[in-house]
Amino acid sequence: MATGSADSPATLYGPVSLVFGTVALIAAVFAGFIGIAIPLLFGSLAVTFALLGLARKLNRGQCAIGLATGSLSVLYPIFLAAALSA
Repeated sequence: MATGSADSPATLYGPVSLVFGTVALIAAVFAGFIGIAIPLLFGSLAVTFALLGLARKLNRGQCAIGLATGSLSVLYPIFLAAALSA
């Protein structure tokens, strides 16, 4: 039985943040149809998991992409709502 960081559940932070970030970015594009709750929720989860993964230095590439897509999906609906309300 192997021990160490390979068996840790923390190794899933990268893939989870990547999936949440991708789903959130796609949902953010369609925010006019489905609302802004899904992109904000999934985007914030992607950012959280990405930061946890970057702190543990596991799957750094996936965490970086998850962080970028998650932050874009959180900021896009906010800027869209601000632009449409002005």
